[in-house]
Amino acid sequence: MKILVIEDEKPLQESISSYFQEDGSRCEVASTFREASEKIGLYQYDCILLDLGLPDGDGLKLLQEIKSLKRKEGVLIISARHSLDDKLEGLDMGADDYLVKPFHLSELRARVAAIVRRKKFDGQQQIVFQEIQIELSSMRVLVHGMPVILTKKEYDLLIYFISNQGKVVTKNAIAEHLWGDDMDLADDYDFIYSHIKNLRRKLTAAGAIEYIHSIYGIGYKFGIL
Repeated sequence: MKILVIEDEKPLQESISSYFQEDGSRCEVASTFREASEKIGLYQYDCILLDLGLPDGDGLKLLQEIKSLKRKEGVLIISARHSLDDKLEGLDMGADDYLVKPFHLSELRARVAAIVRRKKFDGQQQIVFQEIQIELSSMRVLVHGMPVILTKKEYDLLIYFISNQGKVVTKNAIAEHLWGDDMDLADDYDFIYSHIKNLRRKLTAAGAIEYIHSIYGIGYKFGIL
C-alpha cells in the first residue's frame, strides 16, 4: 500500500510510518495542513491517515479539499477528538473510517487494509485476472495454480497494473506510485524498465500470456490486446 500519514505529533508520525514500512508499504508523511495539501495535489495514495488537529489548519477542511478533488483515496481520520459529533461530522464529510487516539497499530493496519480492499477490489481477499491469481493477505501470486516468486516491487507493480487494466499508464505515474518522493532522485526510468522486464519474464515463464504492452513514448498498458 502507499500511504500518506498526516500527523503533527512526530513520535506518532514516525511510529506509524515505521510500522507500515515493516510490512513493505510505502509511507509518506506531512506535519502541516500546507504540506499535506501540496502532497495530495502532487501524488496519489491508496489511503490517507488524517489527523484533525493540525498546527496550521483544521483536518476537516483538508478532508473537504480531498473530496472536492474527487480523489479515490481512502481516508481514515486519526484524532484525539472523542465526541460522537466530531466522528459523525468526519464520516458525513466522506471519511471512510474514524479511529480515536490512542490506538493499537495493529488495529490501525487492519482498518487501513480493509479500506484499501474495499476501495480497490470491492473487499476481495483474492484477485483473479485470467490465469493469474493473487492472494492479498499473504501476497502470494500464482499462475495456473503454481506459485511465482516476485520481489516486493514486482508484486506492487503487478497489483498496480491489474488495478489499472485496460488503461495506458505513464512511466512517470508508475515511478510516482512505487517510489513516491524518492523518484525525484532518479536520473532516468531505467529502474522501471528493469522491474517490468523481470515481472514479464517471471509471469511468462510460469505460463502466463504476455499482458504488459509497451506504448511507445508514453508508458504501458496491461491487458489483452
